[in-house]
Amino acid sequence: MRDRVATREAGAGQLPLWSAHEECNRWQMRISRRSRRLSMRVFPGGRIEVVVPPGIGMPAVERFVARHRDWAERRARELTLQVPAAGGRRPATVRLELLDREWDIEYRNGGRRRAQWLDAGDGRLELRLGSAGEREACEALLKWLTALAGLHLSERLQQLGAELGFDYSHLQLRRQRTRWGSCSTRGTISLNVCLMFQRPQVVRYLMVHELCHRRHMNHSARFWRLVEDFEPEWRALDAELLRGWRHVPAWVFP
Repeated sequence: MRDRVATREAGAGQLPLWSAHEECNRWQMRISRRSRRLSMRVFPGGRIEVVVPPGIGMPAVERFVARHRDWAERRARELTLQVPAAGGRRPATVRLELLDREWDIEYRNGGRRRAQWLDAGDGRLELRLGSAGEREACEALLKWLTALAGLHLSERLQQLGAELGFDYSHLQLRRQRTRWGSCSTRGTISLNVCLMFQRPQVVRYLMVHELCHRRHMNHSARFWRLVEDFEPEWRALDAELLRGWRHVPAWVFP
């Protein structure tokens, strides 16, 4: 299931859109082999990404940016205000809305070749790092988040599939920038680990959505009637999911 400006991050490089410019840290260009059209995304914290298919020249990119610049800058200001500075790439706390739980983060630096995490189960998460770098802290947090997602998303999807009478071959966890989930023709359901920051009702709707694709591999009227059979409030939940990126902290996409 895609956000309105749908792209995928797989295998793409990331480059400053304008070099030697005061906005180069905010505006980024990403070349994606999977993308078929120019698109734009604004992330929590205010970073703006322009996704470019291969073969598109800079004049076309610049025209695209000019058309959408006002919207992007306005949205970036909104998302910058929504993400507190203290919740940056070395947060003091992390809250996972799906589990209705919050952890205090303790950072320990030095002496390790690889970042590790230790969850004592008492609301404290210890990150053991080799240095004080932000990227290493992000990587340790992501390992912890992915481990929790593997446990809780898998369990919820399995239970919901059995409850609704849908089967699937296996679950794949991903960390994508605009896609919350998907279902392949072979029965593989992919879920974004960022769902851990969403409300349980929203996550259930997304799972219902993907499970219904096991019967209808499209977004036809029959598909949406099936979704509504299992989730009558799907429209409101779908709108909330589209806004759900504002709840994803900056460290998830270092």
